[in-house]
Amino acid sequence: MQFIDQALIEVEAGKGGDGIVAFRREKYVPAGGPSGGNGGRGGSVIFKAVENLQTLLDFRYKHIFKADNGSRGGSNNCTGASGKDLIIEIPCGTVIYDAETDEILGDLTKPEQTFLIAEGGKGGLGNQHFLSNRNRAPEYALPGLEGERKVLRLELKLLAEVGIIGLPNAGKSTLISSLSAARPKIADYPFTTLIPNLGVVRKPTGDGTVFADIPGLIEGASHGAGLGHDFLRHIERTRVLLHLIDATSEDVIGDYHTIQQELKAYRRGLEKRPQILALNKIDAVDRETVDLEELARQLNQLSYAPVFIISAVTRTGLEPMLQEIWRVIDEINAVEANELQEIGS
Repeated sequence: MQFIDQALIEVEAGKGGDGIVAFRREKYVPAGGPSGGNGGRGGSVIFKAVENLQTLLDFRYKHIFKADNGSRGGSNNCTGASGKDLIIEIPCGTVIYDAETDEILGDLTKPEQTFLIAEGGKGGLGNQHFLSNRNRAPEYALPGLEGERKVLRLELKLLAEVGIIGLPNAGKSTLISSLSAARPKIADYPFTTLIPNLGVVRKPTGDGTVFADIPGLIEGASHGAGLGHDFLRHIERTRVLLHLIDATSEDVIGDYHTIQQELKAYRRGLEKRPQILALNKIDAVDRETVDLEELARQLNQLSYAPVFIISAVTRTGLEPMLQEIWRVIDEINAVEANELQEIGS
């Protein structure tokens, strides 16, 4: 399955049905009045978030979506049938933008959440609506109104609590495969991960937490270089960033700064997101020439964030790192709960 996280589409609600001109023709009513019915309302276009979709692949082959028109009115004051609403299913986490103004129109994050994006046109009024003391036999009706039409940009942002970031070959895919049942492609060359991978990691309480392995960032990613620019959006919703650093790199501190600069340049407040640092691949480090504890100390002084020394391959040091992740998430949840309580009181 291809991972498609952006799409440009056009939606159009249905046109309202026309009102009609009609008069009663009854045997014992010699002066039958107007009886033209109103037209039915046009169908609306509605987005619905569902759990069983993970990409916007469906929108790669179909770009125009149109709801049904309303039916014209009938005689004997009968209103025309309304057009059927068009419900478009999208993955949870999809943001809906106006493609022309770039305004955010909707953000669907919960299953079964719906959003009315284009309202159907009102049905036209039949001539019976214009009956009055001055006009006993109106011979005109109104046409139905056009439905709303919009050009939209859909953007999928993965819903994960923990985003694993780092330069290519930092070991992100290996880590998520060690922590969860996810089985991403793993190889000894940069850009192994071409799409974000999701894995569910179980907490001691039994609850599942979603981790996202974000494709490797490089210098200039925030301006379109490499793969990172297309996938930085997927860590916008994460609560915690797990910054993985290759301990075998010739410039560990420089690698740390590269990622931090890209987070800051992206301008979505990502650099302010709680971070946990992990020096990975310690199983491949020559301990006689590399002082891991000193590197961890330097990183801690630069970031003021906890630093863990781990090996995703041998699973060394993973448990203390996970305990810190759970602690930070619980702390964030507690703060959000207090804020909601203050708002409600």
